[in-house]
Amino acid sequence: VQLQASGGGLVQPGGSLRLSCAASGRTFSRYVMGWFRQAPGKEREFAAAISESGTSTYYADSVKGRFTISRDNAKNTVYLQMNSLKPEDTAVYYCAAAPYLTSRWPTVADFKSWGQGTLVTVSS
Repeated sequence: VQLQASGGGLVQPGGSLRLSCAASGRTFSRYVMGWFRQAPGKEREFAAAISESGTSTYYADSVKGRFTISRDNAKNTVYLQMNSLKPEDTAVYYCAAAPYLTSRWPTVADFKSWGQGTLVTVSS
């Protein structure tokens, strides 16, 4: 599956952004979808993931209660709604697809297909 992320930009602290990730192919609904982020000088980290049907979601503690992941299988698209943004949320955000999870919690290694990333900058 090929992925194309969009929606990044510059936002003030406390603001909101919605990221989108469009997938190609007819098998989108078979994949666990995730969002990861990588801040300058730091390793890529997990942010959120959603199961194939959308019934299960997973969030890193750092974004829980502020970010919401969702998907529309009819549109082959996964979203990340980001509210109450903080300067520490500044990063390149990547969407990714996993054929399945190897444990109860998503890990970077589960995700085999990656989008190109979209930059989110939170600054006043």
